Amino acid sequence: MAVTESVTGETFGGAPGAHEVILRRQSARESRARTYARALPIVPVRARGLTIEGADGRRYLDCLSGAGALVLGHNHPVVLEAIRKVLDSGAPLSVLDLATPVKDAFITELFRTLPPGLAGRARVQFCGPAGTDAVEAAFKLVRAATGRTGILAFTGAYHGMTAGALAASGGAGDVRVARLPYPQDYRCPFGVGGPQGAELAARWTESLLDDPKSGVPQPAGMILEPVQGEGGVLPAPDDWLRRMRRLTADRSIPLIADEVQTGVGRTGAFWAVEHSGVTPDVMVLSKAIGGSLPLAVVVYCDDLDVWEPGAHAGTFRGNQLAMAAGTATLAHVRENALADRARLLGTRMLSQLRRLQNDFACVGDVRGRGLMIGVELVDPEKERRPRGEATPAPGSVSDSRPGSVSRLGSGFCSSGAGSGGDGVARSGPHPAAPDLAAAVQRACLERGLIVELGGRHAGVVRLLPPLTITDEQAAAVMDRLADAVAAVARDPAAHGVRPRQPDGLKDPAD
Repeated sequence: MAVTESVTGETFGGAPGAHEVILRRQSARESRARTYARALPIVPVRARGLTIEGADGRRYLDCLSGAGALVLGHNHPVVLEAIRKVLDSGAPLSVLDLATPVKDAFITELFRTLPPGLAGRARVQFCGPAGTDAVEAAFKLVRAATGRTGILAFTGAYHGMTAGALAASGGAGDVRVARLPYPQDYRCPFGVGGPQGAELAARWTESLLDDPKSGVPQPAGMILEPVQGEGGVLPAPDDWLRRMRRLTADRSIPLIADEVQTGVGRTGAFWAVEHSGVTPDVMVLSKAIGGSLPLAVVVYCDDLDVWEPGAHAGTFRGNQLAMAAGTATLAHVRENALADRARLLGTRMLSQLRRLQNDFACVGDVRGRGLMIGVELVDPEKERRPRGEATPAPGSVSDSRPGSVSRLGSGFCSSGAGSGGDGVARSGPHPAAPDLAAAVQRACLERGLIVELGGRHAGVVRLLPPLTITDEQAAAVMDRLADAVAAVARDPAAHGVRPRQPDGLKDPAD
């Protein structure tokens, strides 16, 4: 049964009940740590482009795209052809770090796409196959190059699930991480948002680095996402990102850009740092660069290349199929200007989604960059909090090691910071509503649309469609999402949202 690029969600074919059997076996045999399978109880059997066909015969429009890895969608012809070519050639499939024509072609294409300030002096290290492996390698690199140990990271970040990457993402670990405020408008940590909020975030960072009593020694590097994805689709302001580049350059702190999810055209530029004109010292890349197969690399300036032979390795760093698929993907995105397509279509989709914000009080914010889009759901029945009510003291630093304490640096905010600059409390956003977001995700699935959740409280519905999505498909995605939001807003209880309990009362179901 062939899969077509239909934008309808009709049901057809399939063995009745077969998918339920597979799902039951998965639940019985796989780890409790599984995530996507809980929210998306489907059994994919075929896929092409934006469309997935389940074992139950239903078709879905996939705006999860392998958590952003499938920039060309499922089984794109250029990717399949590249894989077949390697398989038919008789070439070895895994070669550690030996040179091969396939690897040479991948590096050549990758370097062709890099920001100009980096491409001419870049080195590349192939590491383990996941983005978190690239993050760990980047930390190891900057520590070796600087002789320092600490890492600067940002609240709301997500860099992976291994120990160092998890510590930089706000989890526990054995890496000393100073976490800094990441600017955002809707839930600004300083309660002001906009350029003023971004300026306060930059000044916080500057104060922490220059205050000898901040408790933060000179770090080995700073890692940031140009758009925080798992953190709730938060694009970094371009001026703030340029400020971080100047702060780090002036203090000889390597700047690491995590482009694992934002890279390869996703945000409307080939690399998201290009929106601000910033050239980082290090880029960590994965997801899309493998063309749907596991591949991760660290690209960095040659003056950081201090590693001794064997200082970093990995058995599966020579995955030839992934390199061939990655070369085809990078070239197709570049040659067909798909980053520009993502920018134009993303702008149009954001404009359409903002109508939901006007129509439904539960839609608190719509934001994104290119085809990396977030819709934040809120509880309109709960009181707004005054802006700045919970603003932490400037210069506070969190050490991810167990038993660590919070340290305070020198303050720089006026008494009006977090209150509009005049000392008057402003009305902030409603509280996040993860239950509503989960209900919208379920309602989308019922309508044949796959979306992801993210954000601090899992209250953000995220869209990561492939860059090859057509105008017709984009319209279908918008229609299904709008219908799902409307249905949940009209009758939350019918979609599994528990009735709201008065403040201070425990939900009887808990």
